[in-house]
Amino acid sequence: MYYVNREQIARRLAAVPEVAEGLRRASQAWDGSLMLGLVQERCLHLAIEIVTDVGSYLIDGFIMRDASSYDDIIQINHEEKVFDHGTYEVLSRLVSLRKPLVQDYYSWERSELHPLSSDLPGVLEQFSHQVHTYVEKELGPFQTAQAEGQSKE
Repeated sequence: MYYVNREQIARRLAAVPEVAEGLRRASQAWDGSLMLGLVQERCLHLAIEIVTDVGSYLIDGFIMRDASSYDDIIQINHEEKVFDHGTYEVLSRLVSLRKPLVQDYYSWERSELHPLSSDLPGVLEQFSHQVHTYVEKELGPFQTAQAEGQSKE
């Protein structure tokens, strides 16, 4: 039997709507300002962390092959059919931004709208839905301890 930490996956996926909304608003109001540049930068960074954290939980829980990099996390989840090819392509481009955002932040061009910022909100929402679908297909519906206790009363 697998131990998939569904609670931690759900917590991370619960952040998707806010990150998607931040990217949508930044893209729609884009004016090249420092403030919107920083909003975009933080949302892209959070999106990377969500996707790689969830991917890691799935790899560990379903005992998939070990990942050697952030790119590998995305590839393994795609190979295991957690999400479709279109989602995979966008998420691969997303995780390639981790080093520039986290290590080379001093040279990140904050005055330009990154091409992923407009497309990513919908892809993040698809990712979230596809992960939920995959986990339910593999393990059945998620029931919290509280819901299980209430159903026994």
